[in-house]
Parts: sequence; C-alpha cells; structure tokens
Amino acid sequence: MMKRFFYLIAAAAIISGSTSCNLLGGKGGSSNSVPNDGQLHGVSPDTKWTPTRPPGMVYVAPGTFHMGPSDEDVNYSFTARNKSVSISGFWMDATEVTNNEYRQFTNWVRDSIAAKLMGYVKQGQDGNEYVDWTKVKTIKWGDKSTIEKIDAIIVTPDNRIFGKKELDANKIVYQSEVFDFKAAAQNRDETVPRSAFIIKTQVKVYPDSLCWVRDFAYSYNEPMAKKYYNHPAYGNYPVVGVNWKQATAFCEWRTHYLNAFLQSKKRAEESDFRLPTEAQWEYAARGGLSQSPYPWGGPYLRNKKGCLLANFKPGRGNYPEDGGFYTVRADAYWPNAFGLYNMAGNVAEWTGSLYYEGGYNMQHDMNPDIRWNAKSSDPPRMKRKVVRGGSWKDVGHFLQTSTRAYEYMDTSKSYIGFRCVLDLPPSGLNRR
Repeated sequence: MMKRFFYLIAAAAIISGSTSCNLLGGKGGSSNSVPNDGQLHGVSPDTKWTPTRPPGMVYVAPGTFHMGPSDEDVNYSFTARNKSVSISGFWMDATEVTNNEYRQFTNWVRDSIAAKLMGYVKQGQDGNEYVDWTKVKTIKWGDKSTIEKIDAIIVTPDNRIFGKKELDANKIVYQSEVFDFKAAAQNRDETVPRSAFIIKTQVKVYPDSLCWVRDFAYSYNEPMAKKYYNHPAYGNYPVVGVNWKQATAFCEWRTHYLNAFLQSKKRAEESDFRLPTEAQWEYAARGGLSQSPYPWGGPYLRNKKGCLLANFKPGRGNYPEDGGFYTVRADAYWPNAFGLYNMAGNVAEWTGSLYYEGGYNMQHDMNPDIRWNAKSSDPPRMKRKVVRGGSWKDVGHFLQTSTRAYEYMDTSKSYIGFRCVLDLPPSGLNRR
C-alpha cells in the first residue's frame, strides 16, 4: 500500500526552507555530566531523542489560511465566517485509517484480554502485571483448551449460530485513561487531587458492522455488513462503523503502543496521537490553496479529461461513475499538495472538535479549537463532534473543504472514518 513508509519530499523541503532565516543555535546542555564550577550549563533529560518521521504520515508545515467558505454565502456565514487563522506544524496520516490498521488495535485488545484469562502475564519492575507477549504469540485460537480458558469472552450458548463458539464483540473492551488538561488548567484550587481530572472509560473496540444495514432503509447492503471489516479484499479500505469514542481510543492505544517501544529502547516518549482539530483538518485538506473550494483547487469536481477527482455521489446518484460504488482504497485518486489522500470524499472523517454553530466567532486565531469531554448526562447538543470531508454517499457540496457537518460522538456510520495527527517538537525538525 502506498501509505506505508510514504514521505513527502516537497514538505521536507518546505520545512527546511521556511526555517532557514531563524535556525536554532547549538546552546543547551547535552549531557548530565555537569562541571562543578558554579556556572549554569543546563541538564538534558536522561532519555535520548532524535527527530522521528512516523511511517505513513506526512508533515504539514505551519502556516496561515482563511478558514471558512471561500465564496460569499450570506446564509452560511452565520455558522462559518471566513477568518484568518494560524496553525502550527503537525504530522498527519497520509490516508484514512484502514481496516488492516484498525485490526491491529482490535487484535491487541483481544490478545491482552485473552492473555490475562490464560495467565500469560509477568511481573514488571514497578510491581505491576504486564502481558507476556512472547507467550501470547503461542496462543492457538482454534484449540479446544484455549477456548475453554477464554470462555468468559465467548458468546453464550443461546447466542451461537450452529453452536459455533465465537468471540463476543461486546466483551472486547479497551480501558481508556486520559488526563483532562483543560479542566486541570482552569482549576485554581490546589487541594483538588490529580485524580479529579483523570477520565477512565471502557470502550468497545470492534466496529459496528450493522451500520451498513441501519444507515439505509429499504436497501440491500448485508454483504458489506458481513464482510467489509473481516474480508482481506477490504484490508486497505478505510475503516467505518467506528464512533468518535472508538476513534479517540485508537489514538490513545497508538500512543501507548509507540511509547512502550521507545521506552524499551531507552528513548524519549513522543507526543500523543489524536484526532485533528477542525481547523487542522481544513488547513491540511486545502493543501496550501487558501481560497479554493476543494483539496485539488477547483471550482470543478472533474479534471480537464472529465475524470471525477473523488469518491462521492455524482449527478443524481450515479454512484459507480467515479470508480467506486461504496468506499474505495484509502490511497485512491490523487493526493493534494501536502500528500494527503481522500481529504474529500470516500469517507467523512471525525475531528476532535465540538460542533457549535457560533464557534468561528469565539475561537482564537492561533490553533483554534473548541473541545468538550461530554458526560453521559450531558444534553445531546454537547455530544456533537465536527465531521469533515464528505463521503461516498454525499453530493459534491459536502466535499468542499469549508463545509461543516456533525455527528453524535456515540454514533457509528458506514460513511465516517478518521485519520490521526501527531504533534512533534519543532526543534528537532528545524535544527541542522
């Protein structure tokens, strides 16, 4: 697949070129061996760090752009006024997260739970128990003795078809634990414990395949419900049926998965993977074309040869005209100037931002964002998350980089996926 190990040479040139006038100097401690001479020398952390180029991600250099509709639209301007905002640099997945990539997450959660049930754990130096991944590799999933040991996560007899013992997807749950930085920053009471800002939730990880049937009344889509996530033919297609909570849990797991490896090599941990903010997503989708309606420019949905430039619902419903009936491969069509694929069409994408009609009027012009960690008791309007990009079942209007839409955070759809971003310290990229 083109996504893996894909790096944008042009972006690298932009990075080095845009910082040539303000390169960082060489001052700063590089060793913990400090001379005892009473002078300030500085002490660096114990761990080593070298600039990282994450596989499958491209660098989006910092810049300023006009966020919102490019053309005058009086009715729409009340919810999305065009305004100039600045965005810091970040890494972004070149494609939407695919079924194969998401399956790495679900398999990891499945294996972790099975390992604990089978006693495949070991004691860590900190006194905690950890999964023994060497033993996990020896698990024989079809073996009778294995099934007996993991019976707790097998469907009960009354839920089996022809008596087949299968995993119960409702019991494959990821334990999410995140720190609410915004709530902690707003707190002025020093007596409030740190635990007050730690959010712990259990998230079911498997995609909701029934969304293929649920989303379309009086329509035959059962084959997609049965095979889309599990069949190898769809391995490099974008994962769907994943709600906002599952997408953020994937980002959290991806962070821990990387940092666990870095720790084993005595290297510094990296920043967190996360969903992009609404502003980051639009900036990345534009590919440097600030006043253009589509990622490829515009104003048309076809190129000069008449070829459609994205996977959507052309005309009055000629779904296969663009080359795909439902979704297509995550690296289909041409990438934008940043090297990002399908920023318009294929599947719409979750962002980390709260959907609020008047949000553009109140957001800062530096990395604008509105976030809200909604509780189950919050009203529905506080559970709306911004969805961008349009999908295979949408008309051309939703493919515009400025078009805003939303979905509820606990809702899964057959036309919504996601991609991750990663914030890395700019010093490592700017230094020569």
